[in-house]
Amino acid sequence: MVEWTALADRIAERRAGIGDPRAMLGELRRGLLLVPVDGGGLWTAEFGGIRWVCGFTDEEALARFARARSTADDAGSVGRSWEFAELRGARLLDEIIPAMGAPAGVAVNIADPDGSMLFPPVTGIVPDAVAVDAQEAEAVPGARTEEGGRGR
Repeated sequence: MVEWTALADRIAERRAGIGDPRAMLGELRRGLLLVPVDGGGLWTAEFGGIRWVCGFTDEEALARFARARSTADDAGSVGRSWEFAELRGARLLDEIIPAMGAPAGVAVNIADPDGSMLFPPVTGIVPDAVAVDAQEAEAVPGARTEEGGRGR
């Protein structure tokens, strides 16, 4: 469980306005997230044209999410058992998100207003091939390419 607390600690630092965002991203990549599984796939939410894979740093954060969902859904979902996958952040960012075929990011601990963090589909977080800002940079004449040179 040490892996989980490290990411939660880095998130708390960034939300307090301190800490290194690269260290937080590094903890996400190294750490394990609990990702609810629904209907054979990972539980996602859509907001702002982005598909968000919802991950949780520990079982307590996942339980808070499950309780929030049960009150938002009909009363029949109270007491529902939530299946989840335990996935390394790097796998989510480097393999699963690119395979989704649409702009996607990772939303961590979304049921915790003071402990949540979004990792959007931008350069430096997800592979450039699926980063929404990398695609925009390619359309700008003179923009830098991945190799550091100038675009056409």
